[in-house]
Amino acid sequence: MALHLYDTATRGVREFHPARSGTASMYVCGATVQGTPHIGHVRSVLNYDVLRRWLVHSGLDVLFVRNVTDIDDKILTKAADADRPWWEWAATHEREFEDAYTALGCLPPSIAPRATGHVTQMVRLMERLIESGHAYAEGGDVYFSVASFPGYGELSGQKPDDVQQGESQGQGKRDPRDFTLWKTAKPGEPSWPTPWGDGRPGWHLECSAMASAYLGPEFDIHGGGVDLVFPHHENERAQSNAAGDPFARFWLHNGWVTMSGEKMSKSLGNVVAIPEMLRTYRAVELRAYLIQPHYRSTIEYSPEALAESAQGYQRIETFLARVAEADGGELPVGSVVPAFAAALDDDLGTPQAFGVVYDTVRAGNSALAEGDTARALELASAVRAMTGVLGIDPLDGRWSTAGSSAEPEHHALGELIAGMLDERQRARAEKDFSRADAVRDRLLHAGIVVEDTPNGPKWTVKDA
Repeated sequence: MALHLYDTATRGVREFHPARSGTASMYVCGATVQGTPHIGHVRSVLNYDVLRRWLVHSGLDVLFVRNVTDIDDKILTKAADADRPWWEWAATHEREFEDAYTALGCLPPSIAPRATGHVTQMVRLMERLIESGHAYAEGGDVYFSVASFPGYGELSGQKPDDVQQGESQGQGKRDPRDFTLWKTAKPGEPSWPTPWGDGRPGWHLECSAMASAYLGPEFDIHGGGVDLVFPHHENERAQSNAAGDPFARFWLHNGWVTMSGEKMSKSLGNVVAIPEMLRTYRAVELRAYLIQPHYRSTIEYSPEALAESAQGYQRIETFLARVAEADGGELPVGSVVPAFAAALDDDLGTPQAFGVVYDTVRAGNSALAEGDTARALELASAVRAMTGVLGIDPLDGRWSTAGSSAEPEHHALGELIAGMLDERQRARAEKDFSRADAVRDRLLHAGIVVEDTPNGPKWTVKDA
């Protein structure tokens, strides 16, 4: 089966073929670096990191562009409130985002362009739009004319007559549906010179200019969060197509991370910052938690769900460690299981892919219990291949030797419990139920409650 991806523009799953043979090109909307990253921010980057890894595994070279929005109303406001230069505020939080991406095992982008470094490309795009009648300048501001582009609204499903851009009404705006490409300079704000006067770019203009600068007028995949479909991506598509660029062939959008049913957002105050998370959980456990749900689904964050996911990951680690010990050597990386490949080819079906990994681990544990070390080694090699594609191979040097900011006691506890649960599973497989019950009772006496589920045993710490 070839890779199929859900395209927001066509509202259906389509077979993926790169525009250029042998190379896939991706542009992902990166961070607006206004503050410390939270798990809602990094989920998007992790989802597209898995897609990138699968494309590479499938034999493609990948050009991967992830931008940085380093000039924005929120950045200016927060920097002013903190009495710090806007550029220093943006640079400080850009480093925080990059540190988070690195900690969570994201491959570095081919390039991470900043908006402020691409004003020349933005000016050229505005010139093309004005010359073709799709944009106009008034009093130093430049606007895109929505009425001039018949395809406006096709990406998001918006009706042009109902459009609300969510921006203040400029004095020179001819139509309330029009959106701002360039904002005239205000006292005390940073600005750049253009033929229409000094000012700074509008958000939507930035991404069109940067995507085409590095990937050309047509590229394969444009990714971002579902909250960007309108107005950001609708406006990107409109201005790029109106200028004559085919632009993105596929539009992919990942779901939100929510807390108590609300989208995780700094403005709502319901965020879980990455540095805080990594003081409690290992980065690889957090990565596994955020990539296991389907990228288009919503994750309802809870500490309990994250703890359960971490336990699942620890079972993978324990299995590989046991095989390595039984074999007396290093575990080679084998080949992915066909069902795993089929899952990822079906619109990046990570829930099913993780299911294949866990099934393989269970089969491997059974092989160990039966003394079939050769079969266990074969299955462990497949697990390494599959977890490698997901970026969570426990034996990858990044995870097996790198330090962790998580509490060492938590990791040690997880390792001990995983070993005892494996012992219990072996006893049950051998129909030695009294030994299995004894393991459960020992855990219960220590305050660990074990629940048997279709996906294997789950443990939680009993409330005091």
